[in-house]
Amino acid sequence: MARLNRELMGTENLHTLIPRMAIPTVVAQLITQFYNVVDTFFVSRLGTSATAAVGVNHSLERCITMFAMLIAAGACSYISRLLGQRRDRDANRVMSTSVFFALGIGLLIAGVGRLFIGPLVDFLGATEDCRAFSIDYGSYVLYAAPFMIGSVILNMVLRSEGSTTLAMIGMGFGGILNCVLDPIFIFTLGLGIKGASIATAISKFVSFSILLFPYLRKKTAVTLSIRFFKFVWEDIKEVVSIGMASFLRALLNVIALICLNRRAGAFSTEALAALSVATRVMMFPFSVMLGLGQGYQPVVGYNWGAKKFDRVRSSLIFTTKLGICCGLVLGAVLFAFARPLVGLFNSSGSENIYRYAMLAIRTESIFLFIHGSGAIINMFYAGVGLPKQAAILSTARQGYCFIPLIYILPLIFGVTGLCIAQGVADVLNGCILLPMFIKAMRLTKKKEAETLAQAEATA
Repeated sequence: MARLNRELMGTENLHTLIPRMAIPTVVAQLITQFYNVVDTFFVSRLGTSATAAVGVNHSLERCITMFAMLIAAGACSYISRLLGQRRDRDANRVMSTSVFFALGIGLLIAGVGRLFIGPLVDFLGATEDCRAFSIDYGSYVLYAAPFMIGSVILNMVLRSEGSTTLAMIGMGFGGILNCVLDPIFIFTLGLGIKGASIATAISKFVSFSILLFPYLRKKTAVTLSIRFFKFVWEDIKEVVSIGMASFLRALLNVIALICLNRRAGAFSTEALAALSVATRVMMFPFSVMLGLGQGYQPVVGYNWGAKKFDRVRSSLIFTTKLGICCGLVLGAVLFAFARPLVGLFNSSGSENIYRYAMLAIRTESIFLFIHGSGAIINMFYAGVGLPKQAAILSTARQGYCFIPLIYILPLIFGVTGLCIAQGVADVLNGCILLPMFIKAMRLTKKKEAETLAQAEATA
């Protein structure tokens, strides 16, 4: 498998390689988001307060994932480059140390979070109406924290070696299982919102087990073993410096979602429920963009490590165009079908929920192509191991653009300003993306010229 993936990464036509790498990742992301939507659909049958609680606990899940991304994104990028340089034993060490350390972090989060579950959901934006639902839902999600973090890392490392289909199966099966278990636990067993949380915890454990299985059978290019567990300063520096960009992006996503929940809750529980629904719906196109970027990152990382800079530049151009096209198509579909999509989760038939959620979805849809290109350019800098540039792009959209707008726009337009904040943030982010793309193109041309000069000098 290791030799086959090397041949694919370094020599296959990029127009077939990148879609083949990205499609399983996109499918896994979509299945995961489908579970989120199904979860919201079933919970919404319990009322507006329960729907709002799902939005609050979405922040909790992102908090857990945030710590996973600190390790997973950096390990994925570094392992891809190590495999490109044929440093397999170093890749084994980075993989093993990352996984076992992350599991320990997951156990710590589960213990501390469960101990302070009440203050935690209050901080995440729970209103008095949905607080009890938020506590019930969050409890079992916290129990699953080690498996959630472990799954993210195993999934990303499988992709770093080109095993995107295995990664898809692991993440996808867990999401499908969750969809099956939700109605059973919520309605058949009469557990309500607590049943949705239990179903989530079980599915996370199953996903982790499936993703772990190829490593236990030694069917992967990178080996997972306790004997490779070792803290090496070079590894820590590389993993954390690159992972910090994804950590900051995830952290700002969490902060932005908390701010959004708290600002929406200050208007009304209907506003909170509406924006929770809009967030869940928009996670589908965001997942396509993220999946495309995550499928692309191992390709650019491997070829950068192998010093095939012509392929690095070509892959960036092709994948950026692909991201823009996906954004335009998906944006048009979501704009047209915004009302029936919101209706799936608006069991009360509230016109306010329709109005707020549709406005948020349609505003984001118009500028979705910017979001698509941003995911690719961000993954380029993370994949080639440039942490400062990756951090700038990771923090730009949510940090410099969206969070300030959450507070500025409602002062001018009220709840309408809150609904359009995401779309306006994409426009501002586009002004940052363009110069970063130009810089990336110049960098690859410079590296290619240096490599050719070195080859001529040694010929």
